[in-house]
Amino acid sequence: MSPMTEVEGRRLALSNLDKVLYPTGFTKAEMLHYYARCATAILPHLRDRPLSFLRYPDGAEGEHFFAKNLPLGTPDWVRTAIVPRSGAGETGRHVLVQDLPTLIWAANLVTEFHTPQWKADAPGVADRLVFDLDPGAPATIVECCTVAQWLGERLAADGLEVFAKTSGSKGLHILAPLEPVPSEQVTAYAKRLAVEAERTLTDLVVHRMARNLRPGKVFVDWSQNTAAKTTATPYTLRARPAPTVSAPVTWEEIADCTDPGQLSFEAGDIAPRLEEYGELLAPLVDADRARPLPGGTPHPGR
Repeated sequence: MSPMTEVEGRRLALSNLDKVLYPTGFTKAEMLHYYARCATAILPHLRDRPLSFLRYPDGAEGEHFFAKNLPLGTPDWVRTAIVPRSGAGETGRHVLVQDLPTLIWAANLVTEFHTPQWKADAPGVADRLVFDLDPGAPATIVECCTVAQWLGERLAADGLEVFAKTSGSKGLHILAPLEPVPSEQVTAYAKRLAVEAERTLTDLVVHRMARNLRPGKVFVDWSQNTAAKTTATPYTLRARPAPTVSAPVTWEEIADCTDPGQLSFEAGDIAPRLEEYGELLAPLVDADRARPLPGGTPHPGR
C-alpha cells in the first residue's frame, strides 16, 4: 500500500518515497518536499495553463516520455481543460495545476512541468514571449548570457519588460509579459529578433535549428512561441544528472557569469534564493506589467 497523506483536505497516495531519482542520491521524497516548499512560487506559473508532462518514472537516467492526456487514475477533483491539438478539429483533455494538492499529485508521477505561453480559456492567445537560448558545444551558458544581454536590451528598446531564468539544462530562457495577442504574431516577432540577433552577433548566434550550424554558437529558438509548443515551467525540476531547476536569475547574475557553474541551481538552492531575491518572475503573472507586442494586433475582447 502506498502511504496516504492529506494536502489541503485532499487525500493523496504517495508511492515509492525512498526511490532514488537522480544519480546524486536525490529521492522522490526530497522531490515532493521541494515542490511543497516552493509551491507559492511555482503555482502561479502553472495555474490555468494546460499541462504537458515529461515523465521519468524510473529516474533521470531512465526512460523519458511526453504525456498530454490525463494520466490513468487522475483524481476526480483535479481540474482539467479541453484544448485544441495540432490536428484539424482535434482536442485533448489536459490537467490544470490550480492548487497545492494537484501540484503534489502531479509531482508524485515524477514529471517535468511544461506549459504553453497561453491559458486554457484562450488557446493560442499568448500572454508572454519566450526565447530559448540553447548553446552548441563548446559554447555554454556563458555565451548564452552574452546573447541574453543583447536580447534584453533589444526587447526593452521595444518597450517590453524582460526577465530571465535558466532552462535547468544547458541554456537560458528570456521572457516578457504581453498583453494578450495571437501566438502567430508573437512567433513572427520573435523570429525577426532572432534573425536580427544573428546579423548583429554573427559569430555567436544562429536562428535555425539545423545541428550542423550550431557548434560553438547559441541557437536562439524563437519557435517556442508557436501555440502548439510548450516550455519548461519556472521552478520545474529537470530530468538531468542532478536535480537541477529552471530557476529565475537576475540580470546582474547574467552580466557577471564567467563559468557555467555560476548559473546551475539545484532543488536545495531554490528556497534560499527565494528568501534572498523574492519571486523574480512574479511580474510574468501580473497583468498590470504586461506590455503590447510591438506591431501586434491585440486579441479582440481580451
